[in-house]
Amino acid sequence: MKEDPKVIIRRFYDEVINGRNLALLDELTTPDFIEHEDVAGVAPGREGAKQFFSMVQGGFPDFRMNVEDVIAEGDKVVVRSRLTGTHEGEFMGVAATGKTIDVSVIDIVLFSEGKVAEHWGVTDTGGLMAQLSS
Repeated sequence: MKEDPKVIIRRFYDEVINGRNLALLDELTTPDFIEHEDVAGVAPGREGAKQFFSMVQGGFPDFRMNVEDVIAEGDKVVVRSRLTGTHEGEFMGVAATGKTIDVSVIDIVLFSEGKVAEHWGVTDTGGLMAQLSS
């Protein structure tokens, strides 16, 4: 029986992102995983996703992705969440400020054979950088 994509995506947020288990990314994504959200300096695919989450962890050691909504239709899942944390390390060229952030994030995930195959993300990066500079 095929596992519900909503269950898989919750596991992704709980264990990979919030649980800091980046090795699990290999199990939950397809080998040819495609990342459509452009982040400067981050490689594509699985390794790029690991690199991105490591970068966020370095800048915000207490960061969390707090899931607010999960909507599924066929092989796509949409997640509305909030990224929160304290800026205690360098992030995107900005030295630690000690400030807290609370940023809106929308993720759209395409599943293939029970695994994450593609990701499109909309992160309020402008809002994040404004919170760090204010």
